[in-house]
Amino acid sequence: MSTSRQHPAPAPRGLSGTDAENLALYQEKFRRRLPESLDELHGPAQGVVELPLHMAWSGMTSYDMSRPRQRMGLYRTVLHEGLYEDLPRYLNRDLLMQLWPVLRTLVGRTVRDVWEKAFPELAHRTRAAA
Repeated sequence: MSTSRQHPAPAPRGLSGTDAENLALYQEKFRRRLPESLDELHGPAQGVVELPLHMAWSGMTSYDMSRPRQRMGLYRTVLHEGLYEDLPRYLNRDLLMQLWPVLRTLVGRTVRDVWEKAFPELAHRTRAAA
């Protein structure tokens, strides 16, 4: 991973100073949660996964990994709401790589951009799947 934890990325051009600052802070929120490597992601690939309320505060808390929509929902929730220590526990590297071409369209732009910048293999996986 790059040194993004120490140095926030510059905000896109064309934003007002306040908007650019808010976007940079929002990006940094997700950047600080990233693992050093996708190899750290050893979460479950099967079974039923129960998410704690700090992640699943607005919806389902139980996800059946054998059901594609629930699996995708779990990953979307963890990417948006998971903390640094949650990502290795609930995300699985191989499953993330498999889901990413579709999952990237379901997460917010900031989450997608932060993950693809930190882990170019995700963006490469998307291009290979196209």
